[in-house]
Amino acid sequence: MGFTSLALSAPILKAVQEQGYDTPSPIQAKAIPAILEGQDVMAAAQTGTGKTAGFTLPILERLSNGPRVKNNHVRALILTPTRELAAQVHENVHNYSRYLNLNSAVVFGGVKINPQMVKLSRGVDVLVATPGRLMDLYNQNAVKFSQLEVLVLDEADRMLDMGFIRDIRKILDLLPKNRQNLLFSATFSNEIRELAKGLVNNPVEISVSTANSTATTIEQFIYPADKRQKAPMLVKLIKDGDWRQVLVFSRTKHGANRLAFYLNNEGITAAPIHGNKSQGARTKALADFKSGQVRVLVATDIAARGIDIPQLPQVVNFEIPHVSEDYVHRIGRTGRAGEVGKAISLVCADEAAELFGIERLIQTVLPRFELEGYKPTNALPESVLDTRPIKAKKPKKPKKPRTGHADGQRSGDNARGHKPAGKNKRHFGPRNDDAKKPQGDKPKGTGQSRANANAGSGNSGNSANRTRSNKPNATGKPQQNRKPRPANANRG
Repeated sequence: MGFTSLALSAPILKAVQEQGYDTPSPIQAKAIPAILEGQDVMAAAQTGTGKTAGFTLPILERLSNGPRVKNNHVRALILTPTRELAAQVHENVHNYSRYLNLNSAVVFGGVKINPQMVKLSRGVDVLVATPGRLMDLYNQNAVKFSQLEVLVLDEADRMLDMGFIRDIRKILDLLPKNRQNLLFSATFSNEIRELAKGLVNNPVEISVSTANSTATTIEQFIYPADKRQKAPMLVKLIKDGDWRQVLVFSRTKHGANRLAFYLNNEGITAAPIHGNKSQGARTKALADFKSGQVRVLVATDIAARGIDIPQLPQVVNFEIPHVSEDYVHRIGRTGRAGEVGKAISLVCADEAAELFGIERLIQTVLPRFELEGYKPTNALPESVLDTRPIKAKKPKKPKKPRTGHADGQRSGDNARGHKPAGKNKRHFGPRNDDAKKPQGDKPKGTGQSRANANAGSGNSGNSANRTRSNKPNATGKPQQNRKPRPANANRG
């Protein structure tokens, strides 16, 4: 079955053909007809199976027959979790709509907002956005949604992982109720289904692969390694294999910087890409990697979402991820669109638990090879496949609301740590035992008794022996009077 059987117009089919595609993928074959019919869709598929075209093509088909977009309005909104993914989706929208009288735009943070506002002022048929920047634009009256026809949540699972749920709910409250909703995710987790309750209406559920499975076109294996030997091992693999293009994953931003610096010193052009980099630096690093000017792109998990490079031959896990599901997303950068790819992981003994978790998730024991000259000192424990089903995560309990001042200041109870009033020196209030004492009782040795004694000794008329009044001070305790000074005291 070809794209011609999917009821797409000639201009779209021409653009698809120019991109080199003639047969739709399974997710495209199922999603495109449902979207063209105007139904809400929940779709789950592996990374690299053509999800983007699965919703882009039918949206363009539907918008091509609609009214003209008004100033500052949008007709289709696509939300993505990362800047790189937003840029990739917009590139697809632009390529597939080149023969249509439709315009599109992409907005995300990390760049100036004014050019984006100017673009939106003329109206946009398809807007690709990250949630944070979209809310910024809405708060400045730069975008309006009364003309919105279609909403897409792309990589919804990652959006929830990154904490965008509040922004998503705010955006949903701003949109017209009468719209088509499309939700695309790697899996249908409990969290995704909870989000879908308030989003989609009687959706068509599409799933073309087993949850958390990896593509059969990817060859996966590991090299046991000592932690300090991983960087030299990576250099050897790149040079011996004459790898011209390899995507390397690091757990941390600083680790990505260090590894890229090390590779450049070894004569291998490399560039890091992560959240601490400016958007200009991230865009340049990705462009240089795609063009071949940079052989190695060292990325963190979040920055790697949206890296779509045709025929990427190798992916290396310099450090395997703490979250097993991220392994599936990492290696999904290779072996895309039916191409063959390799996924190599350098695993030290400290990462054995993470390795076993990954093998349990994908239900496969990854083959091991020893790199010549780099036999690890600390042996990696042997894998034993755990075939028990993985229990779904329980939904988190809502946090109890904090009791305190609305303006964020701490209350008196919070300030003294909820200790009894009399046992905290910083508490300025009457002690419990003082509050119970009758007003007439005076503690022994107070200024009153001393004043009586002085009066009996005949010194009461001396100004040097005047006593202060025995009134309670600000603390609620009687003041302690000073000892009377002798009459002949030196005042000089």
